[in-house]
Amino acid sequence: MVTLSTRTVQDHVALAEIELCGELMIAASAAIGERLSADRIDEVLNVGAGTELTAVPRQGDRRG
Repeated sequence: MVTLSTRTVQDHVALAEIELCGELMIAASAAIGERLSADRIDEVLNVGAGTELTAVPRQGDRRG
């Protein structure tokens, strides 16, 4: 039997990821067109080229 009442250290990380996915889904459902732009994704995820508080690269930087 698995006990679900014990919390793991990664619970806060999982909850943050779920929240970000939810924000992206909301933005995508409100978007006009087929896709969100890289700039809109960065805006929703609160990342940017000048952001020093996060180690997440801009989505546009990953594309070649």
